[in-house]
Amino acid sequence: MTLPSWTRAARLATQTPPERNRYVDLLRAASICLVILGHWLVVAIYTQEGTISAEDALSVIPWTQWLTWPFQVMPVFFLVGGYVNGLGWQSAQRRQEGYAAWLARRLQRLIVPVLPVLAAWTLIGAVLQGSVGIGSTGFYFDPFLMKIASQFALLPAWFLVVYILMVLLTPLSYRAWQRYGLASFWALAAAAALVDLLALGAGWHAAGWINYLFIWLAVHQLGFAWQAGRMGGPRRCLLWAAGGLIALIALVSLDTYPISMVSVGSEEISNSLPPRITLLALGAAQTGLLLALERPARRLLERGALWTTTVLINGMIMTVFLWHVTVLETVIALTFLTGGLETNYWLSFVPGTASWWLTRPLWIAVLVVALIPFAALFNRFERIGRARHGPAPPAWQLLLGCALVCLGLSILTLRGIPTATWPGINLLALGLPFVGAAFVWFGPRRARDLGE
Repeated sequence: MTLPSWTRAARLATQTPPERNRYVDLLRAASICLVILGHWLVVAIYTQEGTISAEDALSVIPWTQWLTWPFQVMPVFFLVGGYVNGLGWQSAQRRQEGYAAWLARRLQRLIVPVLPVLAAWTLIGAVLQGSVGIGSTGFYFDPFLMKIASQFALLPAWFLVVYILMVLLTPLSYRAWQRYGLASFWALAAAAALVDLLALGAGWHAAGWINYLFIWLAVHQLGFAWQAGRMGGPRRCLLWAAGGLIALIALVSLDTYPISMVSVGSEEISNSLPPRITLLALGAAQTGLLLALERPARRLLERGALWTTTVLINGMIMTVFLWHVTVLETVIALTFLTGGLETNYWLSFVPGTASWWLTRPLWIAVLVVALIPFAALFNRFERIGRARHGPAPPAWQLLLGCALVCLGLSILTLRGIPTATWPGINLLALGLPFVGAAFVWFGPRRARDLGE
């Protein structure tokens, strides 16, 4: 097993080039950790009088919807993505490296780690024939529950689809940044607002999905601005934070947009599925605040312990992100198997009660411990990719591979793995990412220990 050790992370930390912006790595690690923590907290499964209840904590405890403002950190990840992709594309241009070679390298750490997750869920679906549930007498067949469980487990892959799109478009979006600067951000923001107007005002709901492109590209452009030093000093960044926060408060004050920045089952409209202009306002606020704190944070990162921790997390970041929901569902299933429904102590706490809140730290600790063996076993897939010295495949082949990967992941996250026909699981959708990965032409490569 290849779980990065503290000693190894400390060694890598001492080898960090002085020009590396460590704050970028910190934000990447912190944002993913917050996403994982949020998912582990929002799922509220409990038993009462032998009956299982599966609730959304945001629905059961409405005031917690305000907590999604700091916990919805997908904008931070796309901000970091813009910084890293812009820097990487600049380096490729200086080396006179073509689009295909650059893209192949960028995709290496994105696509391979998701394949073991898909293989695991293929095995689960095949063994259970696409249907399993939990009752007072143990497990019984329920295809709907398998659909929900697989959709939730593969939810992180939906983010991966959108991020791959940002990577594919980096040369075009970076060219727009070079030519128009921050005007490229404002143009995308205006386009996103227009899409919301059409989707929510004119009732063209399907148009809202276009904002996966406009909103996350806009935040990605802010990453370019950050990398180029165009966001200004702390005072100017605080103006961005204040402006984004004021815009967000104004938007949720309308009847149209809900308070929660993630989907809530009881809400008819979601701010995140598809993304709304509220997420762009939140992203602007988060960007301004975090960049205002960059200088003191970078000084803190000169200290060994904090930077070593950051290196350690970044060394397995895709693994823990892609597996954390599967780990959650595994722990819940094992809890039912060992404790049943009638006298299951661990799942007897009703969400929102004092006992539920008091046991959350222990619950999170159990999940962290459960995640460790998954990280140890599957972390190696973050260091597998195209041969370092081999030629890159042509761009059309990479794009076709990405299309197959994204199509398969999109189907699985939207529909789950069960099907009504033999063999009970969607082998076509499960197989597409593997075929796509083959088109991207993966093979052994040198590990990028600190990530990109």
